Amino acid sequence: MSQFDSNKDYYGVLGVDKDASARDIYRQYKRQAAKHHPDRGGNEEQMKSLNEAYGVLKNSTSRRAYDDSRTTGAYSRARTDEWRTGDWRTTATHARAASDYYAPASQRAARDVGVMGQCLSALLCLVAGLFLLLLVRFQWMWFLWPLAILAVSVTGFGVLLARSAMVAVNDSLPKTNRLKRHTKLQEFAFWAVIITTGYGLYLVLSS
Repeated sequence: MSQFDSNKDYYGVLGVDKDASARDIYRQYKRQAAKHHPDRGGNEEQMKSLNEAYGVLKNSTSRRAYDDSRTTGAYSRARTDEWRTGDWRTTATHARAASDYYAPASQRAARDVGVMGQCLSALLCLVAGLFLLLLVRFQWMWFLWPLAILAVSVTGFGVLLARSAMVAVNDSLPKTNRLKRHTKLQEFAFWAVIITTGYGLYLVLSS
């Protein structure tokens, strides 16, 4: 669908975040379609709205055009209100509203790069720390004890980075994702893995 109404909130119709992935949009559409399909007692107008919204958001090109038109429309309304009322504060209000409605693709990409960077940093720290620990353990020499301290510090820092990356990944998920409801379970599973791995490493190093 190449035509769309920029005055309609297609994200709200489907019940997804404005930064939802194409896969999340598809799943939510199928869920809503099964609920509102006329053959299952649903509302025909609601079903048309769902089809219209999904027809625009499923395609990256039409979705980008829709997002751009919504942002441009919000700015134009702000300028119109400013001209009518002579109140410069109106512009700032609508500008904030526009920024709340739409996050530019560059910002979303930057956030994704940030999450990936945290994950890679945590992985590198853990690998480097464990490598140094094993090197000190199996190639022990008296002058390597500072390296052992460094290895423990790097490994600990890697654990903290890994937890931070886990939180960042969870925050980047759309609100409709089920994983966001189980943050305590994620925290428990993370520390359980860390403690179990640490104990196994201790057994290896002390053998």
